[in-house]
Amino acid sequence: MTKVIYPGQTIGIIGGGQLGRMMALAAKEAGFNVAVLEPTVDSPCGQVADIRIVAPYNDEAALEELAEVSDVITYEFENIDYAGLKRLSEIAYVPQGAELVKITQDRIIEKTEIQATGVPIAKFVEAANYEELVERIETVGFPCVVKTARGGYDGKGQQTIQSIEEIASAKSLFEHSACIAEAFVPFTKEISVIVQRNGNGETYCLPIGENVHVNHILHETIVPARISELLAAKAMKAAETIANHLNLIGTLAVEIFVLENDEILINELAPRPHNSGHYSIEACSISQFHQHVRAVCGWPLREPKLWTETVMVNILGQHVVPLTNSISKYPNWSIHLYGKNEAKTNRKMGHVTILSTNIEETLKEIEQSKIWL
Repeated sequence: MTKVIYPGQTIGIIGGGQLGRMMALAAKEAGFNVAVLEPTVDSPCGQVADIRIVAPYNDEAALEELAEVSDVITYEFENIDYAGLKRLSEIAYVPQGAELVKITQDRIIEKTEIQATGVPIAKFVEAANYEELVERIETVGFPCVVKTARGGYDGKGQQTIQSIEEIASAKSLFEHSACIAEAFVPFTKEISVIVQRNGNGETYCLPIGENVHVNHILHETIVPARISELLAAKAMKAAETIANHLNLIGTLAVEIFVLENDEILINELAPRPHNSGHYSIEACSISQFHQHVRAVCGWPLREPKLWTETVMVNILGQHVVPLTNSISKYPNWSIHLYGKNEAKTNRKMGHVTILSTNIEETLKEIEQSKIWL
């Protein structure tokens, strides 16, 4: 039987960013206390937590302190210290375990695990160094994308190669880690499936989001994704297959490419609530954050239902002032700001969710607001 955590007990969160903040707010609604471990003093999650432990993620004494004050521990992002999380899971209750982080921290391991489930992925080769890349790149052909195996997000740590003559432009990526070269996928759109599962194997997917990126950073998520029912069923089945293969407890975001022939290819995994699921706070019968808390606390999950069509738009640093100046014009917009002090360009500062009766009209309204120019 799965261990059940009750209101009044404490959920420890590793990571103090906006995902931790929204997770903590959901936990506090249900009557839990929240502890957070985060190196920054005034973090978004720290602002709403009951207990703040300010220390690096691999600080053994801090991890022990988190274990002492918490009845269950979860995390809000995957680039935490695997060895520290593994040690922590030996002295505390960490239902997600550490292996999921190990898998999703390394693209080579992640691609190999996805491949093992039999769901479709783009052709790829791994290369420990630049010389291996030169030897193996012809296997995937051109164009292709070379990505660092570790680190890299929002388009960082990758390089598109159009021909063998351009291969030298990927050389610097090997300063960070081994790499993979992946066949370029001529996709028509990107979607994401957020699958959530508890320790009893009870599994639900959120309604599928269609993701629009600008400069490799998520700009909008449109829900429901503008895809066929058959494709939606295929994408959910793939996400659930991966979740079961990984014995998921908690949340897994599965990013997927949609091809012209209505086929899908799995792109990447994230073992946590995801930017493309923020719309669920207003638009669903249960948000990804409430469901995540239920999953790690051993509660039964609720079937997510979409109330209405929805668009979620990210607020980056450069959008904060124009958005703030426009608040009075858009009473139907739900505005979430994450409590970050400095509004740097391209830094995620918040998001807006717009419940819609006409997606095309809502997309036009977003464009005409000129906030996201």
